[in-house]
Amino acid sequence: MSKRDYYEVLGITKNATEAEIKKAFKRMAMKYHPDRNPDNKEAEDKFKESKEAYDILSDGQKRAAYDQFGHAGVDPSAGGGGFGGGGASFSDVFGDVFGDIFGGGGGPRGGSGGQRVYRGADLRYNMELTLEDAVKGSTVNIRIPTQVACDECNGSGAKKGTTPTTCTTCGGHGQVRMQQGFFSLQQTCPRCHGNGKMIDSPCGKCHGHGRVEKQKTLSVKVPAGVDTGDRIRLSGEGEAGANGGPAGDLYVHMNVKQHPIFQRENNDLYCEVPISVTTAALGGELEVPTLDGRVKLKVPPESQTGKLFRMRGKGVRSVRGGAVGDLLCRVSVETPVNLTKRQKELLKEFEDSMVDDSVNHSPRASGWMDGVKKFFEDMKP
Repeated sequence: MSKRDYYEVLGITKNATEAEIKKAFKRMAMKYHPDRNPDNKEAEDKFKESKEAYDILSDGQKRAAYDQFGHAGVDPSAGGGGFGGGGASFSDVFGDVFGDIFGGGGGPRGGSGGQRVYRGADLRYNMELTLEDAVKGSTVNIRIPTQVACDECNGSGAKKGTTPTTCTTCGGHGQVRMQQGFFSLQQTCPRCHGNGKMIDSPCGKCHGHGRVEKQKTLSVKVPAGVDTGDRIRLSGEGEAGANGGPAGDLYVHMNVKQHPIFQRENNDLYCEVPISVTTAALGGELEVPTLDGRVKLKVPPESQTGKLFRMRGKGVRSVRGGAVGDLLCRVSVETPVNLTKRQKELLKEFEDSMVDDSVNHSPRASGWMDGVKKFFEDMKP
Protein backbone atom coordinates (compact mmCIF):
# COMPACT_ATOMS: atom_id res chain seq x y z
CA MET A 1 0.00 0.00 0.00
CA SER A 2 1.22 3.50 -0.84
CA LYS A 3 2.80 5.39 2.02
CA ARG A 4 1.57 8.84 1.06
CA ASP A 5 1.02 11.39 3.80
CA TYR A 6 -2.14 10.36 5.67
CA TYR A 7 -3.50 13.90 5.75
CA GLU A 8 -3.00 14.14 1.99
CA VAL A 9 -4.79 10.80 1.50
CA LEU A 10 -7.92 12.11 3.24
CA GLY A 11 -7.59 15.61 1.80
CA ILE A 12 -7.47 17.36 5.19
CA THR A 13 -5.11 19.68 7.04
CA LYS A 14 -2.91 18.67 9.98
CA ASN A 15 -5.12 20.57 12.43
CA ALA A 16 -8.31 18.81 11.32
CA THR A 17 -10.77 17.90 14.07
CA GLU A 18 -11.99 14.38 14.81
CA ALA A 19 -15.33 15.19 13.13
CA GLU A 20 -13.55 16.46 9.99
CA ILE A 21 -11.42 13.29 9.84
CA LYS A 22 -14.52 11.08 10.03
CA LYS A 23 -16.34 13.16 7.42
CA ALA A 24 -13.38 13.00 5.04
CA PHE A 25 -13.04 9.23 5.39
CA LYS A 26 -16.75 8.66 4.93
CA ARG A 27 -16.57 10.61 1.67
CA MET A 28 -13.60 8.53 0.46
CA ALA A 29 -15.18 5.25 1.54
CA MET A 30 -18.45 5.95 -0.25
CA LYS A 31 -16.54 6.86 -3.41
CA TYR A 32 -14.07 3.98 -3.56
CA HIS A 33 -15.86 1.10 -1.84
CA PRO A 34 -15.51 -2.08 -3.96
CA ASP A 35 -19.27 -2.68 -4.00
CA ARG A 36 -19.59 0.52 -5.99
CA ASN A 37 -16.51 -0.28 -8.06
CA PRO A 38 -16.62 -4.04 -8.82
CA ASP A 39 -13.42 -5.54 -10.25
CA ASN A 40 -11.68 -2.17 -9.88
CA LYS A 41 -8.33 -2.86 -8.20
CA GLU A 42 -7.37 0.82 -8.16
CA ALA A 43 -10.56 1.79 -6.27
CA GLU A 44 -10.02 -1.02 -3.78
CA ASP A 45 -6.44 0.15 -3.17
CA LYS A 46 -7.63 3.70 -2.62
CA PHE A 47 -10.25 2.48 -0.17
CA LYS A 48 -7.65 0.50 1.78
CA GLU A 49 -5.30 3.48 1.72
CA SER A 50 -7.95 5.81 3.10
CA LYS A 51 -8.90 3.18 5.71
CA GLU A 52 -5.28 3.00 6.85
CA ALA A 53 -5.09 6.80 7.11
CA TYR A 54 -8.35 6.91 9.07
CA ASP A 55 -7.21 4.18 11.50
CA ILE A 56 -4.16 6.24 12.41
CA LEU A 57 -5.59 9.78 12.46
CA SER A 58 -8.77 8.84 14.35
CA ASP A 59 -6.73 7.40 17.23
CA GLY A 60 -5.27 10.14 19.42
CA GLN A 61 -2.13 8.23 20.45
CA LYS A 62 -1.40 6.91 16.96
CA ARG A 63 -1.98 10.34 15.46
CA ALA A 64 0.47 11.91 17.91
CA ALA A 65 3.07 9.28 17.09
CA TYR A 66 2.54 9.81 13.36
CA ASP A 67 2.79 13.60 13.68
CA GLN A 68 6.11 13.23 15.51
CA PHE A 69 7.79 10.31 13.71
CA GLY A 70 5.87 9.89 10.47
CA HIS A 71 5.09 6.39 9.18
CA ALA A 72 7.86 4.90 11.31
CA GLY A 73 5.94 5.87 14.45
CA VAL A 74 2.95 3.70 13.49
CA ASP A 75 4.64 0.87 11.59
CA PRO A 76 3.34 -2.49 12.95
CA SER A 77 6.73 -4.08 12.30
CA ALA A 78 8.27 -1.66 14.78
CA GLY A 79 6.68 -3.60 17.65
CA GLY A 80 3.73 -1.36 18.43
CA GLY A 81 1.12 -3.82 17.26
CA GLY A 82 0.09 -1.49 14.46
CA PHE A 83 -3.41 -1.14 13.19
CA GLY A 84 -5.92 -3.25 11.33
CA GLY A 85 -4.38 -6.74 11.85
CA GLY A 86 -2.99 -8.31 8.73
CA GLY A 87 -5.35 -11.31 8.59
CA ALA A 88 -8.64 -9.38 8.65
CA SER A 89 -10.98 -9.96 5.72
CA PHE A 90 -12.07 -7.02 3.62
CA SER A 91 -15.66 -7.31 4.87
CA ASP A 92 -14.43 -7.16 8.47
CA VAL A 93 -12.44 -4.05 7.71
CA PHE A 94 -15.49 -2.43 6.14
CA GLY A 95 -17.68 -3.33 9.10
CA ASP A 96 -15.21 -1.95 11.66
CA VAL A 97 -14.81 1.33 9.82
CA PHE A 98 -18.46 2.14 9.32
CA GLY A 99 -19.32 0.90 12.79
CA ASP A 100 -16.90 3.49 14.14
CA ILE A 101 -18.30 6.30 12.00
CA PHE A 102 -22.00 5.69 12.60
CA GLY A 103 -21.76 4.15 16.05
CA GLY A 104 -19.66 6.79 17.83
CA GLY A 105 -16.26 6.48 19.45
CA GLY A 106 -17.03 3.26 21.31
CA GLY A 107 -17.39 1.04 18.30
CA PRO A 108 -16.57 -2.67 18.21
CA ARG A 109 -13.14 -4.07 17.47
CA GLY A 110 -11.98 -7.58 16.71
CA GLY A 111 -11.01 -9.68 19.73
CA SER A 112 -9.55 -13.09 20.25
CA GLY A 113 -11.49 -15.93 18.73
CA GLY A 114 -13.58 -13.51 16.60
CA GLN A 115 -15.37 -12.06 19.62
CA ARG A 116 -16.11 -8.35 19.34
CA VAL A 117 -14.72 -6.07 22.03
CA TYR A 118 -16.06 -2.61 22.79
CA ARG A 119 -14.42 0.45 24.27
CA GLY A 120 -16.14 1.65 27.43
CA ALA A 121 -18.23 4.79 27.41
CA ASP A 122 -16.73 8.15 28.33
CA LEU A 123 -18.11 9.73 31.48
CA ARG A 124 -18.67 13.37 32.46
CA TYR A 125 -18.44 14.82 35.96
CA ASN A 126 -19.44 18.42 36.73
CA MET A 127 -17.19 19.83 39.45
CA GLU A 128 -18.10 23.00 41.33
CA LEU A 129 -15.19 25.07 42.63
CA THR A 130 -14.84 28.21 44.69
CA LEU A 131 -13.06 31.09 42.99
CA GLU A 132 -10.17 30.72 45.44
CA ASP A 133 -9.66 27.02 44.57
CA ALA A 134 -9.93 27.75 40.86
CA VAL A 135 -7.35 30.53 41.01
CA LYS A 136 -4.85 28.83 43.33
CA GLY A 137 -5.45 25.19 42.37
CA SER A 138 -6.46 22.32 44.63
CA THR A 139 -6.84 18.56 44.89
CA VAL A 140 -10.43 17.31 45.08
CA ASN A 141 -11.70 13.80 45.80
CA ILE A 142 -14.77 12.83 43.78
CA ARG A 143 -17.02 9.76 43.86
CA ILE A 144 -18.48 8.53 40.60
CA PRO A 145 -20.72 5.58 39.68
CA THR A 146 -19.24 3.53 36.87
CA GLN A 147 -19.32 0.14 35.19
CA VAL A 148 -16.29 -2.03 35.97
CA ALA A 149 -15.31 -5.54 34.86
CA CYS A 150 -16.99 -8.23 36.95
CA ASP A 151 -14.43 -9.87 39.23
CA GLU A 152 -16.48 -13.06 39.48
CA CYS A 153 -16.23 -13.94 35.78
CA ASN A 154 -13.30 -11.69 34.85
CA GLY A 155 -15.56 -9.78 32.50
CA SER A 156 -16.59 -12.76 30.35
CA GLY A 157 -20.20 -12.78 31.53
CA ALA A 158 -20.15 -16.57 31.81
CA LYS A 159 -20.63 -18.52 35.03
CA LYS A 160 -17.40 -19.51 36.73
CA GLY A 161 -16.13 -22.77 35.24
CA THR A 162 -17.90 -22.22 31.90
CA THR A 163 -16.96 -20.31 28.77
CA PRO A 164 -19.02 -18.52 26.13
CA THR A 165 -19.69 -20.35 22.87
CA THR A 166 -19.38 -19.01 19.33
CA CYS A 167 -22.58 -17.48 17.96
CA THR A 168 -23.97 -19.70 15.20
CA THR A 169 -25.76 -16.81 13.45
CA CYS A 170 -22.73 -14.62 12.74
CA GLY A 171 -20.02 -17.26 13.15
CA GLY A 172 -18.37 -15.24 15.90
CA HIS A 173 -17.95 -12.04 13.86
CA GLY A 174 -20.62 -10.08 15.74
CA GLN A 175 -21.88 -8.69 12.42
CA VAL A 176 -24.19 -10.04 9.73
CA ARG A 177 -24.02 -8.88 6.13
CA MET A 178 -27.06 -7.89 4.06
CA GLN A 179 -27.02 -7.30 0.30
CA GLN A 180 -29.25 -4.50 -1.01
CA GLY A 181 -28.75 -4.15 -4.74
CA PHE A 182 -25.20 -3.13 -5.55
CA PHE A 183 -24.56 -1.94 -1.98
CA SER A 184 -23.65 -4.28 0.85
CA LEU A 185 -24.57 -3.40 4.43
CA GLN A 186 -23.37 -4.83 7.71
CA GLN A 187 -25.30 -4.67 10.92
CA THR A 188 -24.96 -5.95 14.46
CA CYS A 189 -25.88 -9.59 14.87
CA PRO A 190 -29.42 -9.71 16.34
CA ARG A 191 -28.71 -12.89 18.31
CA CYS A 192 -25.43 -12.11 20.11
CA HIS A 193 -25.80 -8.30 19.87
CA GLY A 194 -22.33 -7.92 18.40
CA ASN A 195 -20.45 -10.00 20.95
CA GLY A 196 -19.74 -12.90 18.65
CA LYS A 197 -20.31 -15.22 21.59
CA MET A 198 -23.33 -16.77 23.31
CA ILE A 199 -23.52 -17.30 27.07
CA ASP A 200 -25.44 -20.44 28.03
CA SER A 201 -24.76 -20.11 31.77
CA PRO A 202 -24.65 -16.42 32.78
CA CYS A 203 -22.58 -15.24 35.73
CA GLY A 204 -24.77 -14.83 38.82
CA LYS A 205 -23.13 -11.55 39.83
CA CYS A 206 -23.26 -9.58 36.58
CA HIS A 207 -26.10 -11.63 34.95
CA GLY A 208 -24.08 -12.17 31.79
CA HIS A 209 -23.18 -8.52 31.17
CA GLY A 210 -19.54 -8.90 32.20
CA ARG A 211 -19.69 -5.57 34.05
CA VAL A 212 -21.12 -4.40 37.37
CA GLU A 213 -21.82 -0.93 38.74
CA LYS A 214 -19.45 0.37 41.37
CA GLN A 215 -18.76 3.63 43.17
CA LYS A 216 -15.14 4.69 42.97
CA THR A 217 -13.25 7.58 44.49
CA LEU A 218 -10.77 9.52 42.40
CA SER A 219 -8.35 12.26 43.41
CA VAL A 220 -8.48 15.06 40.84
CA LYS A 221 -5.65 17.59 40.77
CA VAL A 222 -7.12 20.91 39.65
CA PRO A 223 -4.39 23.15 38.20
CA ALA A 224 -4.21 26.82 39.19
CA GLY A 225 -6.07 29.24 36.94
CA VAL A 226 -8.91 27.05 35.64
CA ASP A 227 -12.20 28.72 34.79
CA THR A 228 -15.77 27.73 34.03
CA GLY A 229 -15.84 25.65 30.83
CA ASP A 230 -12.36 24.14 31.27
CA ARG A 231 -12.16 20.36 31.57
CA ILE A 232 -9.71 17.75 32.78
CA ARG A 233 -9.41 14.37 31.02
CA LEU A 234 -8.67 11.32 33.13
CA SER A 235 -7.64 8.60 30.70
CA GLY A 236 -9.06 5.14 31.36
CA GLU A 237 -11.28 6.26 34.25
CA GLY A 238 -14.55 5.92 32.34
CA GLU A 239 -16.69 2.80 32.05
CA ALA A 240 -15.03 -0.57 31.52
CA GLY A 241 -15.06 -1.93 27.99
CA ALA A 242 -17.11 -4.95 27.03
CA ASN A 243 -15.44 -8.31 26.36
CA GLY A 244 -12.08 -7.05 27.58
CA GLY A 245 -12.17 -3.82 25.57
CA PRO A 246 -10.35 -0.69 26.82
CA ALA A 247 -12.02 1.58 29.38
CA GLY A 248 -13.39 4.94 28.38
CA ASP A 249 -12.22 8.28 29.73
CA LEU A 250 -13.60 10.56 32.43
CA TYR A 251 -14.01 14.25 31.63
CA VAL A 252 -14.22 16.56 34.64
CA HIS A 253 -15.89 19.85 33.68
CA MET A 254 -15.16 22.94 35.78
CA ASN A 255 -17.86 25.28 37.06
CA VAL A 256 -16.66 28.16 39.25
CA LYS A 257 -19.30 29.27 41.76
CA GLN A 258 -20.35 32.91 42.03
CA HIS A 259 -18.19 34.85 44.50
CA PRO A 260 -19.72 37.34 46.98
CA ILE A 261 -17.06 39.97 46.26
CA PHE A 262 -15.23 39.31 43.00
CA GLN A 263 -16.26 38.74 39.40
CA ARG A 264 -13.80 37.18 36.98
CA GLU A 265 -13.42 38.22 33.35
CA ASN A 266 -10.63 36.30 31.64
CA ASN A 267 -7.56 36.98 33.84
CA ASP A 268 -8.92 40.14 35.52
CA LEU A 269 -10.97 40.39 38.70
CA TYR A 270 -13.58 43.09 39.36
CA CYS A 271 -15.08 44.24 42.60
CA GLU A 272 -17.37 47.11 43.64
CA VAL A 273 -16.24 49.31 46.52
CA PRO A 274 -18.87 51.53 48.19
CA ILE A 275 -17.52 54.87 49.47
CA SER A 276 -19.15 57.68 51.44
CA VAL A 277 -20.04 61.06 49.97
CA THR A 278 -17.34 62.61 52.15
CA THR A 279 -14.64 60.23 50.92
CA ALA A 280 -15.72 60.78 47.32
CA ALA A 281 -15.55 64.58 47.72
CA LEU A 282 -12.46 64.93 49.92
CA GLY A 283 -10.56 61.75 49.04
CA GLY A 284 -9.25 59.15 51.44
CA GLU A 285 -7.66 55.76 51.88
CA LEU A 286 -9.56 52.48 52.03
CA GLU A 287 -8.72 48.84 52.66
CA VAL A 288 -9.88 46.56 49.85
CA PRO A 289 -9.63 42.74 49.64
CA THR A 290 -7.65 40.73 47.14
CA LEU A 291 -7.22 36.96 46.86
CA ASP A 292 -3.83 37.40 48.52
CA GLY A 293 -4.95 39.61 51.41
CA ARG A 294 -5.83 43.26 52.03
CA VAL A 295 -4.29 46.25 50.26
CA LYS A 296 -4.65 50.02 50.53
CA LEU A 297 -6.62 51.94 47.91
CA LYS A 298 -6.11 55.70 47.67
CA VAL A 299 -9.23 57.52 46.49
CA PRO A 300 -8.46 60.98 45.08
CA PRO A 301 -10.76 63.96 45.83
CA GLU A 302 -13.84 64.51 43.63
CA SER A 303 -14.11 60.84 42.62
CA GLN A 304 -17.34 59.90 40.87
CA THR A 305 -19.41 56.71 40.93
CA GLY A 306 -18.09 54.21 38.39
CA LYS A 307 -14.46 55.30 38.51
CA LEU A 308 -12.14 52.30 38.09
CA PHE A 309 -8.93 51.80 40.03
CA ARG A 310 -6.53 49.21 38.63
CA MET A 311 -4.24 47.14 40.86
CA ARG A 312 -1.60 45.50 38.73
CA GLY A 313 -0.91 41.81 39.18
CA LYS A 314 -3.72 41.22 41.69
CA GLY A 315 -5.84 39.19 39.30
CA VAL A 316 -5.50 35.63 37.96
CA ARG A 317 -2.87 33.71 36.01
CA SER A 318 -4.60 31.57 33.40
CA VAL A 319 -4.12 27.80 33.45
CA ARG A 320 -2.70 28.24 29.93
CA GLY A 321 0.03 30.55 31.20
CA GLY A 322 0.77 34.16 30.38
CA ALA A 323 0.79 37.29 32.51
CA VAL A 324 -1.19 37.66 35.73
CA GLY A 325 -4.32 39.76 35.35
CA ASP A 326 -5.31 42.84 37.37
CA LEU A 327 -7.85 43.69 40.06
CA LEU A 328 -10.18 46.52 39.03
CA CYS A 329 -12.08 48.25 41.82
CA ARG A 330 -15.14 50.21 40.77
CA VAL A 331 -16.15 52.80 43.38
CA SER A 332 -19.79 53.51 44.07
CA VAL A 333 -20.76 56.65 46.03
CA GLU A 334 -23.30 55.64 48.65
CA THR A 335 -26.08 58.04 49.63
CA PRO A 336 -26.36 58.29 53.45
CA VAL A 337 -29.57 56.93 55.02
CA ASN A 338 -31.30 57.15 58.42
CA LEU A 339 -30.25 60.77 58.91
CA THR A 340 -31.07 62.66 62.09
CA LYS A 341 -32.83 66.02 62.02
CA ARG A 342 -29.57 67.87 62.64
CA GLN A 343 -27.79 65.94 59.87
CA LYS A 344 -30.54 66.87 57.44
CA GLU A 345 -30.24 70.53 58.47
CA LEU A 346 -26.49 70.43 57.88
CA LEU A 347 -26.97 68.93 54.44
CA LYS A 348 -29.52 71.64 53.58
CA GLU A 349 -27.10 74.31 54.71
CA PHE A 350 -24.38 72.65 52.63
CA GLU A 351 -26.64 72.62 49.56
CA ASP A 352 -27.59 76.28 50.03
CA SER A 353 -23.93 77.23 50.30
CA MET A 354 -23.26 75.59 46.95
CA VAL A 355 -26.15 77.39 45.25
CA ASP A 356 -25.02 80.79 46.47
CA ASP A 357 -21.45 80.09 45.39
CA SER A 358 -20.48 81.28 41.90
CA VAL A 359 -18.42 78.10 41.30
CA ASN A 360 -20.05 75.20 39.42
CA HIS A 361 -19.72 72.25 41.78
CA SER A 362 -21.77 69.80 39.65
CA PRO A 363 -20.49 69.97 36.05
CA ARG A 364 -22.16 66.70 35.02
CA ALA A 365 -25.55 67.81 36.32
CA SER A 366 -25.19 71.19 34.64
CA GLY A 367 -24.25 69.59 31.33
CA TRP A 368 -27.18 67.23 31.57
CA MET A 369 -29.61 70.10 32.22
CA ASP A 370 -28.20 72.01 29.26
CA GLY A 371 -28.82 68.95 27.08
CA VAL A 372 -32.42 68.64 28.34
CA LYS A 373 -33.04 72.31 27.63
CA LYS A 374 -31.72 71.99 24.09
CA PHE A 375 -33.81 68.86 23.55
CA PHE A 376 -37.06 70.69 24.32
CA GLU A 377 -36.04 73.71 22.27
CA ASP A 378 -35.43 71.52 19.23
CA MET A 379 -38.93 70.08 19.62
CA LYS A 380 -40.59 73.49 19.23
CA PRO A 381 -42.15 74.03 15.80
